[in-house]
Amino acid sequence: MTVRRPRRRHRIVIPMLVGAVLLAVTLVTREVDQPDQTDPGFLSPVATGADGGSRLAASLGRRGVVVQRETDTLRALRATRPGPVTLFVPAPELLHPRTVNYLGLLPDGTRLVLVDPPRRVLAAAGLPLRPNGRRWAARAVAPHTPERSCPLAEIIPATTAAVARQRYASIGAPGSVDLCYSAGLARLPGPAESVVVGASDPFRNGRIDEWDNHAFATGLLATSGRVVWLDLDGPAPPPPEPSPSPTRQLPEPAEDEPDGREDPGGGQNGGTAPGNGPGGEPANPGGPSASGAPHSLWSAFPAWFWALLLQLALAALLIAAGRARRLGPPTPEPLPVTVPAAETVHGRARLYQQARARESAAQVLRTAARSRLARWLHLPAGAPPAAVAAAVAARTGDRPDAVHELLYGDAPDSDRDLLELAGDLDRTTRAEGDTR
Repeated sequence: MTVRRPRRRHRIVIPMLVGAVLLAVTLVTREVDQPDQTDPGFLSPVATGADGGSRLAASLGRRGVVVQRETDTLRALRATRPGPVTLFVPAPELLHPRTVNYLGLLPDGTRLVLVDPPRRVLAAAGLPLRPNGRRWAARAVAPHTPERSCPLAEIIPATTAAVARQRYASIGAPGSVDLCYSAGLARLPGPAESVVVGASDPFRNGRIDEWDNHAFATGLLATSGRVVWLDLDGPAPPPPEPSPSPTRQLPEPAEDEPDGREDPGGGQNGGTAPGNGPGGEPANPGGPSASGAPHSLWSAFPAWFWALLLQLALAALLIAAGRARRLGPPTPEPLPVTVPAAETVHGRARLYQQARARESAAQVLRTAARSRLARWLHLPAGAPPAAVAAAVAARTGDRPDAVHELLYGDAPDSDRDLLELAGDLDRTTRAEGDTR
C-alpha cells in the first residue's frame, strides 16, 4: 500500500499571498494618499475635493489677497505685469517644455512658487537645483536646523509643515540658494525670486489643516497682495509662435483663445473649468505627462524601493526552497501504519547491502551484542574491551582472544564474512542467555 504524504503547499502559498496582499494595500494606500499632478482638479482654486486648492484660495481672499486664476501659461506669465505679484504653479509637470524657458522672463518683484517640479523643469527654468532624495510620503519638519536658520520671515510662524517629500541640493555658487525645512524648500533670491516646495500637502484641501500647513501656504503666497494661480487642466499645448531666443518677449496668445473672464470662484478664468475639456469631458485623465512619456510604475517609486522589493523576493524564494527540501539530519515522524520487525530489519539490511556498508553493519551488530552481554554480566558501561572479553569467555568457555576478536575485531571483507560474524555474535549472545 502506498502511503501519501500530506502536502505542504500552504506553507509556501500562504506567505506569498500575505505578501502580495500587503503590497497591494500599500500601493493603493499610497496612490490615494499621494495624488498626481495630472489628476483633474489637482490644486485648482475652484476644486473642492481633497486634492483641490479652494480652501487655500478662500483663505487668501479673506486676507485681502487677489487670486487671479489663469488656465493658459502665456496669459499667466503676462498677468505678472505689472508687479509685484506671486506666480503660483502647482503642477509644473504639465508645463510645455517650450514655455518653461519663459519663467526666466518674469519682471522684478515677482515670486515664482513651484510645487514639486520635475528635473526637466528645474533645468529648463535655469534654477541651480537638483533633486536630492525622495521620500515615500511627505514628512512634517521645522523650518530651521541646528546648522542653519530659514531666512523666509513670512513663514517663520509656520513652525512645522509637511513639505519634506522631495529634497533639493544646490548646484550653483555657495550662498545662491537658501534651503529650509530639511531641504524640502529651496529659495533662490533675486529681483525675481523663485521658491521650490518639495510636496503638495500644505496646499491641498485634505491636508491644509494638518500641522502648520495653513500658515505655511498662506504666508508663502500672500507676500505681494496678488496671486496669479496657473490652473492647468492637462498638459499645456505648445506656444503659438516659439521664440528662437528665451530673452525675447513672450509670444502673443492665439487670436481664437478666449480672454480672461470672471468665474464664480473669484479672480479670472482664462480657459475651461478645472478638470474639464471642451464639452465638459475630463481632460486627459491618466494620460501621458507633459514630456510625452507615459507614466510607468517603475518611475513612480524610488530606486531603494525596488532594491528592497528584490531582496524580499529573494528571501521569499530562499524560504520556499528551504521549506520544500529540508536540509540537515532526518526528522523522526510517527509511522502511519505498524510495520513488522522482520520487515524493518530486512529493509535496513538491504539498505546496508546496497551501500556496501559492511563496516557500519558490523559495528551495529557488535554494539548491540556488547550491550546485551554487558547487561547480563552486570558490567559497567565504560568497561575496557579486555575485561568484557574475559568475562564473556569465562561464562561461555571460549578463549578470551577469540571473544575479543569477535566483539572488537576488524570489519568483514565480504558479505559472507559479515554473515558469519552475525551468526557468531548470535550464538555467543544465545549461549550467554542460556547460562542465565
